[in-house]
Amino acid sequence: MYVLLILLKNTFFMKDFTRKVNVALQVLPKSSTKGTYELVDKAIESIKTSGIKHTVCPFETVMEGNYNKIREVIDRALQACMDEGAEEMLAFVKIQINKNDDVTIEEKTGKYKK
Repeated sequence: MYVLLILLKNTFFMKDFTRKVNVALQVLPKSSTKGTYELVDKAIESIKTSGIKHTVCPFETVMEGNYNKIREVIDRALQACMDEGAEEMLAFVKIQINKNDDVTIEEKTGKYKK
């Protein structure tokens, strides 16, 4: 968990980036007292309450918006899992950035919505 946070906090090239980005977050928390889905639900709940645009998928949650705001949301989601009882966690983050344009969830999956 800490390696991931250090990497995200040290991405100085993104500090002033103003375009929308997409970030996918997958958390795999482990606990001897809580179920994995129960802990994942806490991470998703923290993303929902952030107000950031997001889509919950079977394996990850995709967020859209300002990179720095999403970084904060990731921090809170990971902390929510730990606060709820995770003793260990793997977290995977994927980031899509376009230097000249916004990146949106809609552009990738809109054509599949019924």
